[in-house]
Amino acid sequence: MSVTPLLQGPLTVVDYRCQAGPDDRPFLEHHGVFAVAYVRRGSFGYQSRGRRYELVAGSVLVGRAGDDYLCTHEHHLCGDECLSFQFAPELVEELTGTQHCAASAWATAGLPPLPELMVLGELAQAAAEGRSELGLDELGLLFAQRYLSLIGGRDASQVRASLRDRGRAIEAALWLDAHAHEAVDLERTAARSSLSAFHFLRLFSSVLGVTPHQYLLRARLRRAVPLLADDTRPITEVAYDSGFADLSNFVRTFRRAAGVSPRGFRRAARGDRKILQERIRAWGAG
Repeated sequence: MSVTPLLQGPLTVVDYRCQAGPDDRPFLEHHGVFAVAYVRRGSFGYQSRGRRYELVAGSVLVGRAGDDYLCTHEHHLCGDECLSFQFAPELVEELTGTQHCAASAWATAGLPPLPELMVLGELAQAAAEGRSELGLDELGLLFAQRYLSLIGGRDASQVRASLRDRGRAIEAALWLDAHAHEAVDLERTAARSSLSAFHFLRLFSSVLGVTPHQYLLRARLRRAVPLLADDTRPITEVAYDSGFADLSNFVRTFRRAAGVSPRGFRRAARGDRKILQERIRAWGAG
């Protein structure tokens, strides 16, 4: 496990990179602080308080201070990467009060890929790599605020599937990630798992919390964010390179996820804080 602190203080940001695989035995770990981590790459199981979650690229790991947990890799490849935002108790209290959330919003859980969080997670990764003018402290607070505005203490559903079915779903998600820039449909993806489209749809959704189509769209959004953040290529080219068939669909999907157009997002990534302030006000009003 590679652990690299990127920022330290009441808000600490840490880059985690894990090379554990199916042959490595899991061990008990402990959340010493409140944390919300964006899964940047890879896949792994997350167990805590009798619950189990399967996390893939775009998922979010939530950890409550004092909770023990296990990360497992029964059917996962090596190479997991997470960007973890860790919060001091006083900052947790302030964030929770500002967003009018219950304390249960910080309960240990695993969330499926949510486009509203993926966009900010990828932008934070770009900032960590020096490809955005925004600060990691700003983006960490934005990520937490957006998380709280979306979740608000709702209970995250755990996985209720067999080991074999979990493996099939994870394998399919990794394949969708690798082929997101191509034309992909449900029948083709289901056939790879030797399942009917209907059975595959139910299996995938029950394990990962999103449908295959939703996951594919979110994989394409993850591809688009770094291109918008640090590239001068035309937005039409970003759309096509990310797997979207036409510009209008890309703009509509991106705006729905980020709350701003791709062009506005590009300006924000380059340091236009007015756009971010407008989004913060909108999340607070929501």
